[in-house]
Amino acid sequence: MSAPDVTALLAELERSHPELAEDARTAVGWLTGGEPLETVTQLDVCEFLWYTLPLKVGGDHERLARSLGRLLQLGGMERYAALCVSPTTVQILRTYASEGEDAGTSAYQQALDATGVLPPDVPELQWSMIMGPEELGAHVACSAALELAIVSGETVDRAALTRRWLTEPRAELGGDSWLNRVHGERLNRWVLGRGPARRELAQPFEVRLHAPVTPQPLPALHGLLSLAAREGTLPLRLAPSPEALRLRELAERELGAISRDGAKLVITDYGKRLLKSPEAMWSAVTRLLLAKGEHDFEVSAREAALMLLADGTLMSPAKLHERVAEVVGGEGWHPAAGPQDVAAPVADLVAQLTALGLAFSDELVVRMDRPGQLAALAALRTHALRPRKYVSSGRRTSSG
Repeated sequence: MSAPDVTALLAELERSHPELAEDARTAVGWLTGGEPLETVTQLDVCEFLWYTLPLKVGGDHERLARSLGRLLQLGGMERYAALCVSPTTVQILRTYASEGEDAGTSAYQQALDATGVLPPDVPELQWSMIMGPEELGAHVACSAALELAIVSGETVDRAALTRRWLTEPRAELGGDSWLNRVHGERLNRWVLGRGPARRELAQPFEVRLHAPVTPQPLPALHGLLSLAAREGTLPLRLAPSPEALRLRELAERELGAISRDGAKLVITDYGKRLLKSPEAMWSAVTRLLLAKGEHDFEVSAREAALMLLADGTLMSPAKLHERVAEVVGGEGWHPAAGPQDVAAPVADLVAQLTALGLAFSDELVVRMDRPGQLAALAALRTHALRPRKYVSSGRRTSSG
């Protein structure tokens, strides 16, 4: 049975409790955004009561919540009506009023987590704080599935249910999955990033990055960690070449796979885990390629370099710096970037790739072999599919 029409419910409330009708009209308008009441979920109600109402709606918040509760009760939505007058709601609203926004949003997040209807991050997808339409649709669908399972009295494994809901083909999506939809949306947003030169460079990667990249062996790093595990320790002087020195530095300082013990290097527990799992080693290394950089500018320079080298193109270091500067310079950085500005982050990236055996480089040329090209694609894919973060409250919002 569908939920009653909002207009009819407001008319009934006007007759039975006229003093609540205007507040109820205001509250339900904010809650539904003009959509039918039957589309509202528990997550919608909680986010309205515990975030939108205290931060965006004027008036007596507790009275507005009570009025909405009465309207929902008239509509037969008893569970949602109970939320409106629950001790949790009253406490959160009073926390906002007495302690401010930070304390209120903290209380809101704790209460929302406790409901069980908030889809958790899963290995396949970390939720963004600012969502596009597809991701918001996936989030709402997963939350509704969790709510239904809880109401049905099932023992709910939130992560397992969320993963299943994200990855299984959905009839309402024409056989597609929510995960594919979200990935497609994020890739498209990544391609349409800042600057025409970057968009032109990134465009061919939108299709190429949609499928996961098959992990590749990393013999140089595997050999170093194997030696450390076999010998127990490595003498610090065991680094006869610049590449070996850089690999040791990468393994120690950037990956945390080995650590110093006096004048020796010892494999860490994390290093042992990487050694046991080629997939984990590949993931850790490819994430590292675009994780480094004190500023977003440095990451942008490294990203552009990976795109330029991902097809195995032979390029001089000077030409690579020039092309990266052209791409990054059009992204709106101030001051505009030149070759000298991108030289350090690009040179560090090339040194990483060379130390890992993923590229050849000298003073005249830089070129990635096939494993290096795949590592570039894997790093770009991870970067493109990362969740968007918002430095403020933890509430997830739609980007429209």
